[in-house]
Amino acid sequence: MTEKSYYTSDAVSGEAQVLRCEANSDGLYEVELDATLFHPQGGGQPADSGTINGIPLMRLENRGDKVIHFLGQPVAQERVKLEVNVSLRKLHSRWHSAGHLIGYAGEQHGWRPVKAHHWPGEGKITFNATEGALAPEACALSEKIAAWIAADLPRLVTFDNALRQVRFGDLPVYGCGGTHVVSLAELGEVKLTSLKVKKGQLIVAYQLAG
Repeated sequence: MTEKSYYTSDAVSGEAQVLRCEANSDGLYEVELDATLFHPQGGGQPADSGTINGIPLMRLENRGDKVIHFLGQPVAQERVKLEVNVSLRKLHSRWHSAGHLIGYAGEQHGWRPVKAHHWPGEGKITFNATEGALAPEACALSEKIAAWIAADLPRLVTFDNALRQVRFGDLPVYGCGGTHVVSLAELGEVKLTSLKVKKGQLIVAYQLAG
């Protein structure tokens, strides 16, 4: 089992113990650590990048309760230095956090978020309607989101029966394993670029300024 340190820490550098390093059929080395700072792709968020002992990560993979790190060179079975790409982590955290705000705003208009894609440049949240829900105006959602950002609501992380839960201020809790900004002022402007209802679902696309 890999301890997912990014669940409880915003650290972008640290150390971990190598438990396994084995070559695979693709010519890469699969590295298993006792703990990782690297967020693998999942939950609508892309994977982190960075280095282990200065060796660039090629990719990351969730494999059951383990996170597998793929390197182009082997590492010894010892303690190693982890360095997360800070600018990419911040970017992914902003996009993921913005997606949560859009989810909150949609819920206040009677729509339930069911799917999220937080990739930079491709942000999109999909909702199902609750009974009597009408398609909201984009400006109504934008006003709510802008007010939450202006209030600089803090991120709060809790656990319920080992399920990680994330919220901002007094907004609703979402079960989420992704990375997020520490407080909402880090987001900047969230721009809703399209809002449409298709086959009973509301689809909201978004971008971040800057």
